[in-house]
Amino acid sequence: MIVSHGNEVVKVGIAQMDVVKTPKTIRTSGLGSCVGVIIYDESKKIAGLVHVMLPDSSLGRTESINEAKFADTGVVALVNLVKLQGAGSFKLKAKIAGGAQMFQFTSDKSSMRIGPRNVEAVKEQLRKLKIPIIAEDTGGNSGRTIEFNPETSMLNIRTVNRGVSDI
Repeated sequence: MIVSHGNEVVKVGIAQMDVVKTPKTIRTSGLGSCVGVIIYDESKKIAGLVHVMLPDSSLGRTESINEAKFADTGVVALVNLVKLQGAGSFKLKAKIAGGAQMFQFTSDKSSMRIGPRNVEAVKEQLRKLKIPIIAEDTGGNSGRTIEFNPETSMLNIRTVNRGVSDI
């Protein structure tokens, strides 16, 4: 049996979610208009990430929906998943990133404002669940890759053409 002492990175794809405990970290790439939502319990060093694509599951065209794809279902599903792994209900905090306006449109159609609408929808769900947003890096028009470390509760953000930051 090989014991890994490096930090193993769990990768979350678009419209997916997962949960990690220290010493693992969790990462998602390709956050354009999508929003990466981290829900974590600092004391238990548990963190979950959902890669939200769309604001509202009523936009789903099929009978069975992928909960992780939508802000209204994905945030709730992630909270439940993190709690199942042992996180305390009243200790949960959130960090969010993404929600860029990737294309410049001449129309004001709200259907084209997916990034900002995703951010608003995620914040609305977190408000309903009474989970404070500790930090965010949202908006703009550049893609992001994010990686969260439950050991330090730091979210590392690599932004196209803007470098790296930690929140």
